Amino acid sequence: MQLFVTIDLCFVVFDMKNAVIGNNKQKANLIVLGAVPRLLYLLQQTSSSLELRTECAVVLGSLAMGTENNIKSLVDCHIIPALLQGLLCPDLIFIEACLRCLRTVFISPVTPVQLLYTDPTVIPHLMSLLSHSHRTQEYTTQIFSHCCKTPEHQTVLFNHGAIQNIAPLLISPSYKVRMQALKCFSVLAYENTQVSLTLVNVLVDGELLSQVFVRMMQRDQPIEMQLTSAKCLTYMCRAGAIRTDDGCIVLKTLPCLVRMCSKEHLLEERVEGAETLAFLMEPDVELQRIASTTDHLVAMLADYFKYPSSVSAIADIKRLDHDLKHAHELRQAAFKLYASLGSNDEDIRKKITETENMMDRIVSGLSESSIKVRLAAVRCLHSLSRSVQQLRTSFHDHAVWKPLMKLLQNAPDEVLVMASSTLCNLLLEFSPSKEPILESGVVELLCSLTQSESPALRVNGIWALMNMAFQADQKVRVEIVQCLGTEQLFRLLSDPDGNVLMKTLGLLRNLLSTRPHMDQIMSSHGKQIMQAVTLILEAEHSAEIKEQALCILANIADGNTAKELIMTNDDMLQKIKYYMGHSNVKLQLAATFCITNLIWNEDDGSQERQDKLKELGFVDMLHKLSQACDANLSDSAKTAMQQYLA
Repeated sequence: MQLFVTIDLCFVVFDMKNAVIGNNKQKANLIVLGAVPRLLYLLQQTSSSLELRTECAVVLGSLAMGTENNIKSLVDCHIIPALLQGLLCPDLIFIEACLRCLRTVFISPVTPVQLLYTDPTVIPHLMSLLSHSHRTQEYTTQIFSHCCKTPEHQTVLFNHGAIQNIAPLLISPSYKVRMQALKCFSVLAYENTQVSLTLVNVLVDGELLSQVFVRMMQRDQPIEMQLTSAKCLTYMCRAGAIRTDDGCIVLKTLPCLVRMCSKEHLLEERVEGAETLAFLMEPDVELQRIASTTDHLVAMLADYFKYPSSVSAIADIKRLDHDLKHAHELRQAAFKLYASLGSNDEDIRKKITETENMMDRIVSGLSESSIKVRLAAVRCLHSLSRSVQQLRTSFHDHAVWKPLMKLLQNAPDEVLVMASSTLCNLLLEFSPSKEPILESGVVELLCSLTQSESPALRVNGIWALMNMAFQADQKVRVEIVQCLGTEQLFRLLSDPDGNVLMKTLGLLRNLLSTRPHMDQIMSSHGKQIMQAVTLILEAEHSAEIKEQALCILANIADGNTAKELIMTNDDMLQKIKYYMGHSNVKLQLAATFCITNLIWNEDDGSQERQDKLKELGFVDMLHKLSQACDANLSDSAKTAMQQYLA
């Protein structure tokens, strides 16, 4: 009787399989009718025949190939633990069916990948399945590559022998196995030094892994394989395992990625090629120079903005429809690559801005509907804004500050960070954009950034204000002080982020850089400023931060009335004396400059100040410093001593 029931069930499940193949509506109907819990029940029954259990896994796999809602329903029914349990069965055909279904579930973006790592016995068991068949190799490596999303995932896979277990698969006779193994290595090596340093020493059938990757990049290999091999070598290079001047990078990987950017390739290949190339050369100016002269890359990227054109030779309507929907990805990739190319070299920046309609394209990109395109466009703008020449010419001619200011009004933090960083460069004193930006009422916006929870936004807000205050007129300085408020200014001076503190000191230094402005500010805020400087000099800060604090004191010492705040503060004078005897020459120089300003004999009351400082032992200290080994320090001390002789 049991045999007949099993046979009947097999026929029912077989009919289900035929009904749902390629039919999303039928798949949804079966799920709504409650078929999934029943199929999972049969799959887990060891009393069921292996044929029935296998057919259940096949049907579940077919249901998983439907919509994302199907996947959610399957996951909610706990399909993953059931399939993982099925992998313990000794029958290879059943294991392959469970793995194929697991693969389909895990490659969906709606499946929580953490479900693979919940049970610590799962990963080692999956590793053991790699030796069973080509199918287990293909499905398992595909699961690994889709479920490796974080450094923690990389570590788990690495610690369970992923490298030694997957490396031999790169020479498998099966293309699918080779390809999935390659993808696995690309996700394992991404921004992971430990994995990359291990990979560089791995031998596959007596050949170094890096050379296996180079072989897989040859032009006679499928494009997918060329691209993924290039990604593996790119990630190993960025992680420090391969030098940027190594032949496999300069002569193989870089040309391969440039080749992928040409218009003969599919849209997704061009996108992936450009983004990987941008990542490869981001920190290396020599690679940027080589890439900029390879296959007319700068001009080639201009085609990314014209695609698909009215004359695109795309016979496949589905492909054309796909490309129209994804054309923004090309623009995003082009902006990223231009940003990387132009991040250091002035000649490359010039070449980029002279490319047809480039500045107009960047300006348009800043207002695109896609947030990713806007971010890539502003990154490109930021890269180009490092050029004094471009700030004075292209940026001014195209009034890029206008769309940039608009972008700053309402954007996610990621875009705000890059846009405000670009604004910092536009506010440098030699930038023609500085004046119109000042007139646009930017101070309030920048002051609000200094109150952000993001350290990067606080840094950029205060940095922009610092640039704005440099050699600014009294009106601008007063507006900054009033808008920022002394309470916020002093809160920033105690910010836990060293960069914020450094830029705040820079702002304060610029606000106190001319006598009339400084005396006015110190008359109303002198006590708080002196207190803030004291705290910085007493705390455990870097030499750079303390140097900035001493430079502020030197500016105060140059004031007509402000200098009395130092002269009447014996504790501060002793601190200056201490730093004159410090082991760091820069701190000694800054402290000595304070004294020079205090005793400058052309200023009113200089004699009284000279006498007081002489009593406190400053002359002896200056005499000692005049014999210092450092020429600048020695000259500075001699200049101060001359004030006593005049």
